[in-house]
Amino acid sequence: MAQPMKADIHPTYFPKAKIHCACGAKYDFGSTKEDIHVEICANCHPIYTGNEKVLDTAGRVEKFKARATKATSPKKKAK
Repeated sequence: MAQPMKADIHPTYFPKAKIHCACGAKYDFGSTKEDIHVEICANCHPIYTGNEKVLDTAGRVEKFKARATKATSPKKKAK
């Protein structure tokens, strides 16, 4: 026989919790938090929209490519 859930140990459940995305989209979900702010959602995520953006502000990709070509290039012998 299943035992009932213990009282006063579960968080409060909000069936109409408000979720706000940085892109401006708003959703109503069930959650244990009443108000949630997210940076990315299904409305603006690159996987779902098909618009892949590569954010490379520090030039990391170029630095990696330069190191990779330098490592694979033939080395000159010193005389």
